[in-house]
Amino acid sequence: MLQMIGDFILNQVLGMKWLDELIESLLLFAGANPESGLGGGIHFFLYDVIKITILLCVLIYLISYIQSFFPPERSKKILGRFHGIWANCIAALLGTVTPFCSCSSIPLFIGFTSAGLPLGVTFSFLISSPMVDIASLILLISIFGTKVAVLYVGLGLVIAVLGGTLIEKLHMEDQVAEFIRKADAVDIDSPSLSQKERFIYAKDQVLDTLKKVFPYILLGVGIGAVIHNWIPQSFVEGILGSHNPIGVVLATIVGIPMYANIFSTITIADALLYKGAQLGTVLAFMMGVTTLSLPSMIMLKKAIKTKLLTVFIAICTVGIVIIGYLFNLIQSTIL
Repeated sequence: MLQMIGDFILNQVLGMKWLDELIESLLLFAGANPESGLGGGIHFFLYDVIKITILLCVLIYLISYIQSFFPPERSKKILGRFHGIWANCIAALLGTVTPFCSCSSIPLFIGFTSAGLPLGVTFSFLISSPMVDIASLILLISIFGTKVAVLYVGLGLVIAVLGGTLIEKLHMEDQVAEFIRKADAVDIDSPSLSQKERFIYAKDQVLDTLKKVFPYILLGVGIGAVIHNWIPQSFVEGILGSHNPIGVVLATIVGIPMYANIFSTITIADALLYKGAQLGTVLAFMMGVTTLSLPSMIMLKKAIKTKLLTVFIAICTVGIVIIGYLFNLIQSTIL
């Protein structure tokens, strides 16, 4: 019975197989062949755009409601109660209920650093926030299954904790911009919100986030549709398949110049996997996009000096590459 319920949630609720079948039926009714290149591309595009948009709205609403209980002032107080590696762990976990891309995480990082929180703790938050939010867990389950999703999030948190801990040990506080180090911390308690205000806040977050990311969803799904239906499998396998030992490194580097989040990159990763790319390689691409995007690094450069920025990029890159190769190694056992 539990297995049946689990399969229903995975296939019909998260995977939305009903939507896949509905779109296929509508295309057949319209005279389009879902097995052809054009028909398959339309099917892929409509199914993924609708599915991701529905999941996006539901997840952001739920996460924003949870986030309404953790305004920056309260988050700072929570982090201030912990010390050592436990503080890094809490910061990494706190990052899972905060913004969905690295650019929107940086203002919070600056605020935490200005408030006097340990540098390593704030970096644990900065790494985990775009990489392993709760939304990524649910979305990954809907595409790749529970095992892959749990491992992805778990290893992402490990990168965040170890990365922040290493930065703490390097004592690089002097690498933070002077305007942040000398900022006066202002403790202002956030007003308590009523249930109605929390619901309104969650709804506003859905609308605001959807406006920002929907164009990227369309772009990401469009690229995924082209890869899925028109790019030869041999081409993808040659670059990102098992025969290319540097595929993970290449995918990580390619992802850095892009600015997107998991909602717009996951369909590209899914299409690449379908065409023969290795699992760890496509996950490394996703991590590179969400964690080390060029626009967010430019923003971060305003807050920290070049030496610390280089260390941050190096830690994230090495961690992502290691995770990529690890997933490639165990791909046959978890897919």
